Amino acid sequence: MLKTTFKPYYAVIFTSKKKKTDPTYVSMAEAMIELAKKQPGFIDIESAEDEIGITVSYWESLDAIAAWKGNSMHQIAQEMGKNDWYKYYKVKVARIEREYSFEA
Repeated sequence: MLKTTFKPYYAVIFTSKKKKTDPTYVSMAEAMIELAKKQPGFIDIESAEDEIGITVSYWESLDAIAAWKGNSMHQIAQEMGKNDWYKYYKVKVARIEREYSFEA
């Protein structure tokens, strides 16, 4: 469960459909998650995959998102995604104004 004290904060919503299962994709995805966690301004990440993949990463600021987008290792992963892994992807950036949750 996402826990944050930063308000407002930002979500980067990445939706995608892969071409095929590729073992290099899994290892790169895991490496990118670990790298993102070390970036200034990173808050958390959530992901799910079925017909499409949805990954939402949460950030303190638009500057933190821009820095992550420009990270050299992340740029390599982005190019591999375009060339090797994805049929398509879409990225949306949203500002989170409010949050609430339920847990049984």
